[in-house]
Amino acid sequence: MSEAKHRADRTAETRELIRLVRSLAGRAGMGFEAMADRVMVGVEGEGEPRRFSRAAFDAARARGLVIVDQGKVAASAEAPAFLRRALVGSDEAFQDQHRAMESRVMDVEGGRRHVRVNALESPLGAIARLKEKSGDAFLPPEALAAGERLHADFTRAQLQPRLTMAYEPRLSAKTKGTAGGTADLCDAALSARFRVGKAMEALGPELCGVALDVCCFQKGLEIVERERQWPARSAKLMLRAALMALSRHYAPPTTGRRKSHAWGDADYRPQAGDIAASVRPPAGGQPRP
Repeated sequence: MSEAKHRADRTAETRELIRLVRSLAGRAGMGFEAMADRVMVGVEGEGEPRRFSRAAFDAARARGLVIVDQGKVAASAEAPAFLRRALVGSDEAFQDQHRAMESRVMDVEGGRRHVRVNALESPLGAIARLKEKSGDAFLPPEALAAGERLHADFTRAQLQPRLTMAYEPRLSAKTKGTAGGTADLCDAALSARFRVGKAMEALGPELCGVALDVCCFQKGLEIVERERQWPARSAKLMLRAALMALSRHYAPPTTGRRKSHAWGDADYRPQAGDIAASVRPPAGGQPRP
């Protein structure tokens, strides 16, 4: 058998395997009838049974993608991950089964660009998918942006506790008698710490704790409620209040007050001598009122 023929047969077998697993995914156990060269899978009331090759059925069972129990066949727990790998490109198959890539417009190096972002990597990724009874998002976009901005500043400030040993060389070595802590931080980290501190002051002691737990330390809502002994489903309400207040801190609303204006003719231009005369004290030495 030629290499091209062998590759074509492998591709056809893989497609048949994917079709079988997709037909079983998300369903309860389905009846089936196994024959020498094919397998008929289907349930009563859903039309004609679907036909699959016996080789694909046996391969799915051997790989643990389908399970047979009491005359019923169903997809196993490994089936969703297999489908995610099979339905994306081979270069990122294993990565994409654990992430949800989205295209967003973000500020990058002083300009707005389209970037690919892993939604599951965000500390608010799971909460962002919550919906109200009306179908609207539980957290508005400005609240999500505020939470992600706080997380970014917290990371730049190097406030996240280290869980593993650091093997990289230190940029500065602390000698006996010298100050440590903030003295070894760069300007970017110090600026980030200042921004985090101002954000916590804006939230106040009632709301800053839940914002830190969820956005910075990436704790789940259930963990926050258990640690703080809050009622069930109360952490998400406190978090929304905190993030809405945080969004107003980052982008304060306009007051609507008019700015002061200096009125003059169309060809009026101030002269340096006029400005100096207006601030020069009189001859008596007393400043003008």
